[in-house]
Formats: sequence, structure tokens, C-alpha cells
Amino acid sequence: MSVAMAVRPNPKPETRNPISAAVSLRGVSKTFGTGDTRVTALDNVTLDLPYGEMVLLVGPSGCGKTTLISVVAGLLDPTAGEVEVLGKNLTKMWGGTKVKFRGQNIGFVFQQYNLLPALTAAENACVPLLIAGWNRRKAIEKASDILTKVGLGSRLKSYPNQLSGGQQQRVAIARALVHDPKLLVCDEPTAALDAASGRTVMGLVRSVAVQPDRAVIVVTHDSRVYDFGDRIVSMADGKIEKVETRTQG
Repeated sequence: MSVAMAVRPNPKPETRNPISAAVSLRGVSKTFGTGDTRVTALDNVTLDLPYGEMVLLVGPSGCGKTTLISVVAGLLDPTAGEVEVLGKNLTKMWGGTKVKFRGQNIGFVFQQYNLLPALTAAENACVPLLIAGWNRRKAIEKASDILTKVGLGSRLKSYPNQLSGGQQQRVAIARALVHDPKLLVCDEPTAALDAASGRTVMGLVRSVAVQPDRAVIVVTHDSRVYDFGDRIVSMADGKIEKVETRTQG
């Protein structure tokens, strides 16, 4: 009697960055002021954030969320501790080297869209490429491709005042992704949007930005978008209170 054996094919290997964590913080503190005016914004924060996930950084106003992402993005230097981003130690990186690293590897989305009113959607989205020295035609082609992915393929030549708030935020997202950053940092991207537009924007960030070799960090007060996160990092008084891992369907 023959026995039929099921042969399971070898699983397709995941495309993973060889560096285990996109962001690694060790004992990071940040203070402002001195003496009686000294304020501790971050207090001995230790945290690892992986590639391939959308991490939501949550907590009350003044808890240190924006300071934390500013340190991660190299916009602020920590008072103490080590900050490693994409395998590079930012605490040992200075001046133009840090500026160049940030420009090449990090994308930013803010609460305010910060679009230039005299430029079209495609022109706004291609600004990082122009700064990097790209040919204008090729930069607009790349920006147009990203805008199409976020649902604005028909609005490439529209100016900011011709777009809704949600559409302007999509342009800002395209601008943040146009240079293929390995880290995307979003500071309250839905704060200026209604509930429906906010969820649409978060869905777009999740579908377009989350990649196996990219990490996405979103600061938000909006509990209505928590279900978009793979990981929820809760902060209070400059410290990490809790890290919750979620499974996306």
C-alpha cells in the first residue's frame, strides 16, 4: 500500500532588512532649561521599533511624544543615552552628516500640510527630489506615480487651495515618501481632519507606506485610528508606560 505524502513547498523568504530594529533607544533622556526652569521631556527611555510595522505613539499632551520622534529623527539631540536609527548611531553623528542622513533616509508628515501654495500637487510632492538634485521632469514623474498610489492621479496639476484637507494631507504623504525613506515619521497627521478623512489617510499610510524594509511611526491623540497600528506605545511623563502589539487582519 502506497502512502501519498503531501509535500509542502518551501515558504517564500521575507524581504527583511538585516538590521534587527529600525529604531533602537537606550536610556534616552532629554531635558530643557536649567535650575528651577529645568523640564524633563524624556526620562530614561529604552525602546526598539522594528521594520515592517506602523507604530502608534500615544499619550496625553506634554508626555514627550513629539520630543521622542524629534530625537529619533535627529532634529533634537538627547541629553543622555544612545539613539540608533537604521543601523546608524545618531548620537555620534554631527552637522552636515546628520542633515544628509535625515534627508536621504527619513520622511516627515505633519499636522499642518506645509504645501507651497504656488506649486501644483505634483510639484509639491517632488520637492525632496529637487533638493536632492533630481532632474525636474523625472522628479515630477516619480511624484506623480506616488500621488496616483494615494488616489490623486486626477489632481496632479491642482493647487493646494483647490484641494480638500484630506487631499492636501495625501500630497504631504506623497512628498514624504517620494525619496523612498526607510523611516517615516508622522506627527498628528489626522488632527486637522474629520473622522472619515482621518481614517482614509491612515488607511493610505498603512497601505502605501508600510513595507518590510521601512518603519512608520505615527504620533496621534486620535483613539479612532488605533486599529491601524501594529504596535501601540503609550507614554506618560516622558516615560514608556506600555507597549501593546496588535495583529492586523
